[in-house]
Amino acid sequence: MREEAENLDISDVTANWVNAVVLQAQIEERVKALADLSHTPLFFGRLDFTRPPGLDLAEGAGGERFYIGRRHVHDAEGDPLVIDWRAPVSTAYYQASRKNPMDVALRRRFGYTAGELTAYEDEALSGPAAEAAPAADGEHASRLLQQEIERPRVGPMRDIVATIQPEQDGIVRSGLSGTVCVQGGPGTGKTAVGLHRVAYLLYEHRERLARTGTLVIGPNRSFLHYIEQVLPALGELEVRQATVADLVLAPGVEVRGEDEARAATVKGDARMAQVLRRALRSHVTPPAEATVVVRGSRRWRIPAYEVEEIVTQLLERDMRYGAAREALPHRIAHAVLVRMEQAGEAPDDRVQDAVARNAAVKATVKAVWPQVDPAKLVLRLLSDAAFLAEHAEGLLSEEEQSAILWAKPARGVKSAKWSAADAVLIDEARDLVERTHSLGHVVLDEAQDLSPMQYRAVGRRCTTGSATVLGDLAQGTTPWATRTWAEALRHLGKEEAHVEELTAGFRVPREVIAYASRLLPSIAPGLAEVRSVRESPGSLSVREVAAQTLDEEVVAACRAALAHEGSTGLIAADARIPALAAALEEAGLPYLSPGQETTRESRLTLVPASLAKGLEYDYVVLDEPAAVVAGEPDEPTGLRRLYVALTRAVSGLAVVHETALPEVLGVPDEAGDARTAA
Repeated sequence: MREEAENLDISDVTANWVNAVVLQAQIEERVKALADLSHTPLFFGRLDFTRPPGLDLAEGAGGERFYIGRRHVHDAEGDPLVIDWRAPVSTAYYQASRKNPMDVALRRRFGYTAGELTAYEDEALSGPAAEAAPAADGEHASRLLQQEIERPRVGPMRDIVATIQPEQDGIVRSGLSGTVCVQGGPGTGKTAVGLHRVAYLLYEHRERLARTGTLVIGPNRSFLHYIEQVLPALGELEVRQATVADLVLAPGVEVRGEDEARAATVKGDARMAQVLRRALRSHVTPPAEATVVVRGSRRWRIPAYEVEEIVTQLLERDMRYGAAREALPHRIAHAVLVRMEQAGEAPDDRVQDAVARNAAVKATVKAVWPQVDPAKLVLRLLSDAAFLAEHAEGLLSEEEQSAILWAKPARGVKSAKWSAADAVLIDEARDLVERTHSLGHVVLDEAQDLSPMQYRAVGRRCTTGSATVLGDLAQGTTPWATRTWAEALRHLGKEEAHVEELTAGFRVPREVIAYASRLLPSIAPGLAEVRSVRESPGSLSVREVAAQTLDEEVVAACRAALAHEGSTGLIAADARIPALAAALEEAGLPYLSPGQETTRESRLTLVPASLAKGLEYDYVVLDEPAAVVAGEPDEPTGLRRLYVALTRAVSGLAVVHETALPEVLGVPDEAGDARTAA
């Protein structure tokens, strides 16, 4: 297929050089999408139907046997060899069961090692073979499925098309028109579900989303680097990835400052949107005098009260500030044209345009509805106590106003030490002036950490499109973290969204997630505990070490973890990172930073707890849980940060501590009470 695309001759089908350039670019994109990925096999399953599926519009629906893969593959004659996992006929691969076989007689799974086919496994779903087979044990029915989930993680995140579960598949295949919110605990696959939903929507609505665009929003650059290969592996190259900070950064605004927790919380509160709205509209003032337009020998006078009526009408229409400002001269010009017609003249549209550009009209607009720079508006609010008090009256308390006022006002926009929360305020102000472009679909991951104002910033990017919201309320690690999805969706502007909860865990071993779940009553009361399908005796070790030996014992735990195949993450409180880095260097253990790609030679990553969210490692060594908790502004936030750190492991977790563990955590029991090193 790639050679076909490379050898296409476009010389006879392009009418001009512009068409030729465009077509050549499309061919190059097609060739790039068809690139071989050496460790990513094209097919992973097969379906044998008892009869044709009856899906008239599906690829190859006339046959009875279908190979299922990451993308459509056809032979030289155009006949399908592999069916795309997103095609309707492929649904049965994920949804069929013995209770509901969906006309499938046999489902075959293929196992691969480093891209080489090494095993296959058959599951009879209907007919005599299914009746004779022993009853399947649901969660553990497929050995290959289990092995694929447990396969060592080296390098960035990979796709899960071969292991998508029925409850995940239902979310992946939900329609484009609706917004879906997925609440999922650690290891439930919510990030993968969100990415695969994007791939599915691009398959189903490619032309529409090609026009409107798609966007994946992650919590930080390390996380985006970790997931960046998933969509290309599925043949999707045009999906943009960004953080909220990337989205809201305006030209000339450089984020160089950092807010205290109290100031950041107030700036992130949805009430700030109303403060900004009031401050912006305060620039609109009633006209002080009439507008007099001179045309030839005639003078046309629009009294001040009539201009004020026009201004009031525009304000009542609740238009964007900039759009209303552009409409004002045309409204005044229309009033002039009415007077011309009353005087017996017959002006046309060209006359109205000319009047709108008249110097007197421009002067009136400048005086009544001046241009406002969004960054300068925010700068004044944060620098001028009287201006803030005037527009925050009844919205923010005096203490809240004091929290966000700069102690030393900046001279200008470029010299100001803007914080991340300030950039969001500027983005809000910019949208009040001019509407933000809306995309066709937005995926928002780790959404529980966003402030209401950040939700509004994301919502502006999908006002005419849909969204997939992914998160876990128990993993909120900011002082303003989301408490309920209903509140978050309201700020996002997607109150009608359907909330799905994933409770089956596939990544974190049962012993590890059970230990971490002891924190749930304190950090997210009422939230369902994740039920891991993977039991792994000995996967959890919690060990208290003697005073002054913590660094040495952590290094030893890392060596023990590296004796296993796969990646190892050493997670610690941010303040502990320099000491641990020095200890690893002294011990001769090379390590990576989050975002650097794991290789078979360098498998240890030193991870600050603040960057651990969304990442996963085969083995995790957790340094000093009490320090992780103490590193946050308050205990609830610290316990949620600890919950994140405890749930990054796929195969084993070793907790090494010198200080007493948080009381709500305690020590593991039964199978998890291994007091020796991992």
